[in-house]
Amino acid sequence: MVAQHTADSETDDTHSDASAIEQEDTLDALDGIDDGGTVPITGERQDDGGFGTLLARTARALFGSTITVTDYDPTRHERLVDFSGLPGYEEVDRYWVNAPFAFISVNYDPDAHKHLYYVVEPQLSEFEQGLLEQLFDDVRGPLLYREDVDDDPEQALRDELKSRLEEYGVHVSDETFYRLFYYLYRSFQGYGRLDPLMHDPHIEDISCDGPNTPVFLYHNEYTDIETNIIYEPQELANFVIQLAQRSGRHVSVADPLTSTTLPDGSRIELALGEEVTPKGSAFTIRKYADEPFTPIDLLKYGTVDRRMLAFLWLAIQNNKSLLFAGGTAAGKTTSMNAVSMFIPPRAKVLTIEDTRELSLYHDNWLSSVTRERMGDKDITMYDLLRSALRHRPEYILVGEVRGEEAITLFQAMNTGHTTFSTMHADSVQTVINRLENDPINVPRPMVTSLDILWVQVLGRSGGERVRRAKTLAEIEGIDQRTGELDYSNTYSWKSTNDTFIERNSELLEDIREERGWSESELLEELRNRRRFLKYLQNEEVTDYRRFTSMVNKYYADKDAVLDQISGVELTEQ
Repeated sequence: MVAQHTADSETDDTHSDASAIEQEDTLDALDGIDDGGTVPITGERQDDGGFGTLLARTARALFGSTITVTDYDPTRHERLVDFSGLPGYEEVDRYWVNAPFAFISVNYDPDAHKHLYYVVEPQLSEFEQGLLEQLFDDVRGPLLYREDVDDDPEQALRDELKSRLEEYGVHVSDETFYRLFYYLYRSFQGYGRLDPLMHDPHIEDISCDGPNTPVFLYHNEYTDIETNIIYEPQELANFVIQLAQRSGRHVSVADPLTSTTLPDGSRIELALGEEVTPKGSAFTIRKYADEPFTPIDLLKYGTVDRRMLAFLWLAIQNNKSLLFAGGTAAGKTTSMNAVSMFIPPRAKVLTIEDTRELSLYHDNWLSSVTRERMGDKDITMYDLLRSALRHRPEYILVGEVRGEEAITLFQAMNTGHTTFSTMHADSVQTVINRLENDPINVPRPMVTSLDILWVQVLGRSGGERVRRAKTLAEIEGIDQRTGELDYSNTYSWKSTNDTFIERNSELLEDIREERGWSESELLEELRNRRRFLKYLQNEEVTDYRRFTSMVNKYYADKDAVLDQISGVELTEQ
């Protein structure tokens, strides 16, 4: 819905009387605002008052006005936003996030040696500001009763805005109409002052640490950067409550913390008031990408190389289990989602998450999420995982293991289910230590059912922050002499020159024996898959639907695909 509002129904006569009084009050208020000559009011004479002005105002209240709005065209209309720069700053970047309404100006302060993320939106005249405040109340109610709001909220709001302006008897320019429309839509359907940031594809995280403090964000080019958005205490508290309600959750002084997901899939952590956050209400938003990353995106950003993807593809096809580890914002869930696109097309896949993040283009896929604070009992990841085993899935993807569900996950591995999951840890040994100790406590013999451990880091290379698969390790069993878990690093990242080092793989040898291949047949299969990935890379196949379709085609008719990519040559061995 565009707006959440309830109102008592009224009779037509009462409504008409109220509307007339409301129109008169509105016109009185608008007449008291100096519009600077920007927006003329129909029928108003340019005198100092008296009978002529009174007559014009009465006519507007009785008959209203007719407004014709044309589609915005930058070649015919004036600009809706204007910005000439900030004193003392050097503008280093400028780009639209919601054309023609809002753009971003990235500025550099040479004295403080820092960047500023500056949001530029339409500026309202005093007349427009007064009109907007009245429209907030008058537009919200009627939208609730329109049946077409869910189908086309923009058109519904546009129609209501036009109707209200005609009721007021004011005549506004197209530019004023669209400025008013932007702020109404931003409030009812968007995220208020944060809306331009939610439209920016370059942003990964948004954080507000309290009122009267600038909002900070993580930009994929300028990293951590301050913005020009600052919330007042009550404004921030209201916004936190609004975010919780929009996500279907409740937050209050009695229950001030909540973690949930916005309708677009972004993860949010909310804190209300000063009980647990002394500075005041706060929030963090981890934005959800509109389109999930594919393995080609991982290649594009250097997270892995083609040898590693060919290795993982073959492992996934042959039902090897993977665990993705890394620190916060290392990109482990993104990588797990990307390589899951190698799952064979008709295999049954079941995903289990706290908050919905995984997105697959797979027909035989059942998605499940936990449920909290509803009824007498929560539905946890442990409950969902136990239920999942009764669905007889071939592949189980778990958002993150952190407790008792890990035992069930490893039991699933031991009983023939292929499982993928993530965990917070920064090295192979840290993963092993977390698995074998409180609160997870997976017995060491069960850990050996894990095949591949992917450790991803958010590191630095060439002076830039990068995400890299630091290690792809194979779990080989328990050392008979020491009793410790044995593993080997098949691939590892060398940060000094940003390359990946390859070592011998026991897992590939196991797959070769399972498939009955010779050594040359195994090497040829890996080479074909690397050529296939290079072809998709050259063709820039980053749409997850198209990528999955191409992988499915490889499974269905490999010879036809190899003919299609016959001209692709590899530079690596």
